[in-house]
Amino acid sequence: MNVVRRPDWLPTWCVEHLGAEPVAVLFEARSISAVFGLRLATGRDVVVKAREDDGRAASCVAAQALLAGQGFPCARPITPVTSVGALAVHAEESRPGGELLRGDSPDVAARYAAVFARLMAALAGVTVPPPLPNPRWIRWDHTDPGLWPSIEDLDRRDQHAVPAYVVETAGRLRERLLAAHLPRVLGHADFEAQNLRWHDGRILAVHDWDSLAWQPEAALAGAASAVFPKTGPALLPPIESSEAFLATYQEIRGRRFTTEEHEVAWAASLWPALHDVRWETLHGTSQGSHDLVRAQVAERLRRANA
Repeated sequence: MNVVRRPDWLPTWCVEHLGAEPVAVLFEARSISAVFGLRLATGRDVVVKAREDDGRAASCVAAQALLAGQGFPCARPITPVTSVGALAVHAEESRPGGELLRGDSPDVAARYAAVFARLMAALAGVTVPPPLPNPRWIRWDHTDPGLWPSIEDLDRRDQHAVPAYVVETAGRLRERLLAAHLPRVLGHADFEAQNLRWHDGRILAVHDWDSLAWQPEAALAGAASAVFPKTGPALLPPIESSEAFLATYQEIRGRRFTTEEHEVAWAASLWPALHDVRWETLHGTSQGSHDLVRAQVAERLRRANA
C-alpha cells in the first residue's frame, strides 16, 4: 500500500467527485487505460480509471452500470465519465478477490463460454450509443489507410519486422470479415482470463468494460473463443477448445450459427492473435508466441473460408 503521489490531478478529482481525498494506492495498472485502486480518507475503497478520451468511455460505462444494476457480476460505476484534459475518467466500486481460472482445455473453454453467453444475453437488452471506434485489436472495420488500424506507436516502427505470414493472413481475414452481412451488437471484446475472477468454481467478477465493441455477435464470440485463456503474450488455445467454446455458447444462447456466422467466428478467432504478434514483434517483446499462432493459421483460415 503506497501513499498517493500521482498523477497530479487524482487527489483533486477524488475530492470533487467522490467527496474525499485518496490516502493510499492499493494497486496501480497501466496499459491502454490507467487504473488506480484507492483507499479514500473515509475508509472507502474505489477504483479510478483514466484513458485517452476517444469518445467510447461514456457508452461503455453506461452499459456497465446497467449490467451491474441487473445483478451481473461486474463492478458498479459510481461516477459518470468526466474529462480531465485529454482523459476520460470515472470511478467504480472496488470488487476485489477471486482467482484466475487457468487452462485452455475444452472443459475450461466451456466454462468461459457459459459466462460469455450470459454476458451477451444481458447486453442484448442494453441500449447505448455504439462504443466506436472498436478496440484496436478487434478493429478490422477501420477506415484508415492500409491493413491495420492506425496506431501511432506501432506505425512509426519498422513494419518489415512483422512476419510475412501475419500480414498475409490478416489481409485474408479482413477481407472475409468485411464481406460479412451481419447485424452488429454490443459485446465484450477483451474476454481474457486476466479480466475475470472466480471463486469456488463460480464467476465472481468480469472486469475491463472499457473494451466493449460493436461487431457481429459471431465475431465477438469467435474472438472470445480464442482469447479466453490469455494472461500475457499472444497465444491461441487448441482448435478443439475454441470449438467447444463456440458450441457451448450457441447451446446456451439457444440459437445455432448460420454458415456465414461460423466462418466469421473462426475469422475473428485469429485476428486478435495476429494483432498481438504484430505488437510484440514491433516492440521486441516476442516470447515464442509466433510458433503458437503460426501452427493454427491454416486450420483457422480453412474454417473461416478465407
